[in-house]
Amino acid sequence: MRTHYCGDLNASHDGEEVVLCGWAHRRRDHGGVIFIDLRDRQGLVQVVFDPDRAEVFQRAEQVRSEYVLEIRGRVRPRPEGTLNPDLPTGAIEILGLDLEILNASETPPIQLDSHTADASEEIRLRYRYLDLRRPEMQARLRTRSQVTQTMRRFLDAQGFLDVETPILTKSTPEGARDYLVPSRTHPGEFFALPQSPQLFKQLLMMSGMDRYYQIARCFRDEDLRADRQPEFTQLDIEVSFMSEDALMGLMEEMIRGLFQEVSGVELPNPFPRLSYAESMRRFGSDRPDLRVALELIDVADLMDEVDFKVFSGPARDPEGRVVALRLPKGGELTRKEIDGYTQFVGIYGAKGLAYIKVNEWAAKGREGLQSPILKFLPDSAVQGIMERTAAEDGDLIFFGADKARVVNESIGALRVKLGQDLKLMEAGWRPLWVVDFPMFEHDANANRWVALHHPFTAPKEAQLDTLEQDPGACLSRAYDMVLNGTEIGGGSIRIHREAVQRRVFKLLNITDEQAEDRFGFLLKALKFGCPPHGGIAFGLDRLVMLMTGATSIRDVMAFPKTQTAACLLTDAPSAVDDNQLKELALRIRPRA
Repeated sequence: MRTHYCGDLNASHDGEEVVLCGWAHRRRDHGGVIFIDLRDRQGLVQVVFDPDRAEVFQRAEQVRSEYVLEIRGRVRPRPEGTLNPDLPTGAIEILGLDLEILNASETPPIQLDSHTADASEEIRLRYRYLDLRRPEMQARLRTRSQVTQTMRRFLDAQGFLDVETPILTKSTPEGARDYLVPSRTHPGEFFALPQSPQLFKQLLMMSGMDRYYQIARCFRDEDLRADRQPEFTQLDIEVSFMSEDALMGLMEEMIRGLFQEVSGVELPNPFPRLSYAESMRRFGSDRPDLRVALELIDVADLMDEVDFKVFSGPARDPEGRVVALRLPKGGELTRKEIDGYTQFVGIYGAKGLAYIKVNEWAAKGREGLQSPILKFLPDSAVQGIMERTAAEDGDLIFFGADKARVVNESIGALRVKLGQDLKLMEAGWRPLWVVDFPMFEHDANANRWVALHHPFTAPKEAQLDTLEQDPGACLSRAYDMVLNGTEIGGGSIRIHREAVQRRVFKLLNITDEQAEDRFGFLLKALKFGCPPHGGIAFGLDRLVMLMTGATSIRDVMAFPKTQTAACLLTDAPSAVDDNQLKELALRIRPRA
């Protein structure tokens, strides 16, 4: 029906007769001349209707917002003084020669001629097909398409095979809850939707596929937030006979090429690497935002003898931590602002937020400091804090003291918030790898070891002999790619020997019977010449969210769910009739 897309027209088309199709983005009547901004996937173009074509002009008068139109017209330069430099088609306009209204529209509940959404998220999700017409949303989904195309081209060129894995699979309850699907042909039994293709991609390596990838749909029945959805997409990758260094290097190359091609951005080569231990020590997080220069500084050794249990208690506790966070020129913060940050760290379990304002340390020493906690600190502790933090006059020092987990989460989050609030955050992109993760972490409530990543991650070869003797000291062959404080990809070298896999299951309190029931097919496959292999999965939704500047993955997904895992557009989930339940041998029972 059309000869051109609206947004593709420019001065080179001057004098051409074109046929355009799209939506009436905006209609304006200027003293007898009607202007219609016609919109399609590629952009906007201005169409002018003169009254000397009475029949066409009359039809143009009927047009309202979001009417679907077919317009025939002639491209011409805009008159002097009416050019729009903010619009790609702003140098030209279309003289309307004919117009057909293909479909009328009711007044939309969403204002589509605005750069930002004027409606609530509930309205946007309920009328998602209208929300997706907005140029901002169109641009995000175009970027998403570019990202997946670029990734596919890279992996195809590197010899990876695109292989699909099952959606209906076996429930292996580890981590998040599975979505269950009742089987009609096997009454009382259930499939599960995959939380990831993890086991199948390992089986593909055992099948000799050597290099696999898939843009895979994954499902997790868990509590939601901005970067979580019940169904999401990941780029899933697995290779055989490749070390972690080689795999990480290949993935760096892919991400650098992706940013260059899609965003015109040069990322560093190579990406820096931090061990998990160093990342937690310096930033309180295993996904640090390197755009913020602030760092956590351990001061527990300075506090273990002070007469202040808030500090001395955690300092003497093997599971405690005491840190200082120097904020340059933070002495300008008001008491109200400090109280606000105290409330902020409380979200993460911190019981308070101690601080010292450095007013005139250089000239007055201790007398030049201001803090409610100074009376509890001996001169030696104060001197040590000032030297270790390298604080200067005008600075402020925050303190965190509690269990290490609480300190890391609260002061780590405070570090980033201060960077955002006080404009201490560098512009641009700061990727890195975090490596040398612990193999296990101890769940004190259940008194058991749990896998930090998943139970198929391989331990460091040098620590295999001491695996059972000291699980807490064992490091894994896992690696995460982090970008601006967000984990965009994570993976590991996998266990490829059955005996080692059984040892890890045993450490995780998975009995032989449970292992056979949940993972028997994997254990059997490991007996038949399984190659060394490893992989990684990139969160496609998170990656596109970062690249487009969106604040939620819902804004880069065509049809997302709400935070209660509901689809407002289709009114799902919904009840089904009794006949369907009967076929599945199911009965609805009220919750207790």
